[in-house]
Amino acid sequence: MYTDTLATYTRKYAQLLPTLDERARRLVVAADAEALGYGGLALCRKASGLDHKTIQRGIRELGEKQTLPPERSRQAGGGRKKLAEKDLTLKKDLEELVAPDTRGDPESSLLWTVKSTRTLQDALRKKRHKISHVKVAELLDEAGYSLQANRKTREGTDHPDRDAQFRHINDTAQAFLRAGDPVISVDTKKKELVGNYKNNGQTRLQKGKPIEVNMHDFPDKTLGKAVPYGILDIGRNDGYVNIGINHDTGEFSVASIERWWNHFGKERYGQAKQILITADAGGSNGYRLRLWKKELQRFADQTGLEVAVCHFPPGTSKWNKIEHKLFSFISMNWKGKVLSSYQVIINLIASTKTTSGLKVYAALDDRVYALKKKVTDAEMRSLNLRPNDFHGEWNYAIQPRR
Repeated sequence: MYTDTLATYTRKYAQLLPTLDERARRLVVAADAEALGYGGLALCRKASGLDHKTIQRGIRELGEKQTLPPERSRQAGGGRKKLAEKDLTLKKDLEELVAPDTRGDPESSLLWTVKSTRTLQDALRKKRHKISHVKVAELLDEAGYSLQANRKTREGTDHPDRDAQFRHINDTAQAFLRAGDPVISVDTKKKELVGNYKNNGQTRLQKGKPIEVNMHDFPDKTLGKAVPYGILDIGRNDGYVNIGINHDTGEFSVASIERWWNHFGKERYGQAKQILITADAGGSNGYRLRLWKKELQRFADQTGLEVAVCHFPPGTSKWNKIEHKLFSFISMNWKGKVLSSYQVIINLIASTKTTSGLKVYAALDDRVYALKKKVTDAEMRSLNLRPNDFHGEWNYAIQPRR
């Protein structure tokens, strides 16, 4: 008799329950359990697959004749809370674990890490977080991380100390941030033609009314090019872009940092005695560039700051935070828009925002920076430059000359 009844209710629930919402399911099963009497709850639990506590809740609701709005199946606030809501430090600890090995696609603003979800799970459990590798993957997905093909995990020349340098940069940056000192990521964005030229991407316009641009991208000698040099304040998540009008030189790079310091840094970090700059290995802020170091010495002398610099290894520019935390959003914000003047470029950069609270400021730098400025051996010897014990060519500090 019991077996036949169980089979009957199992078939009934298999057909009925999938068509009901959560509340209706527990009420139907609860009504059957009460109608069957003794042993009815255990039988209905087996037939329906619902937990006995859920059925008991349904029985209580039937007795109390509770009513809910038709669109709700739970009381307000009901349901299991998300893990990150219960474990308030989980997301922060996960971000710290992936930070040293995080890469970014500067065009799509995707992130990826070379650490596996199981490795991250083990590390989080050591920090007393109860989490599975599946949940780690879900949190990474929510944070914008994406799985990448193997070819994406090998970038640039494989220097034997490449990964150690990434960890060194991360550890140094964390130490500066804990001390309340500024940490900035710097780089030059791609030069842009100023004028009525095509800008890749699409923007919403009235149907049949596209923006008409020049057929050819011959530079306008009157308008020239825009040279955007960016400074990302890591601790505050905001950016400053100094837009040059001619050449991207070491002098221009440091002048951009100096403008950021005078406009924002000095007020925010008035008590700071040191600043950390993370930069690519090449370009106008390359570790081999003499003019870059000479101008940093001038900046240190003027501000009284000790300037610490950490360069990313050659060929690993996508690891620089400014690429996927500032430049990528600027590119997305102005895609498909004509960069017709310097003022338009400034406005588009300054209007860049993100859901994480990124703020961007922009200004025009109309000074002329000469190419091929020579820095003599004597000038280099006069620099108060202190190489780090670990790869002093990539990591060094320039102290003010007294």
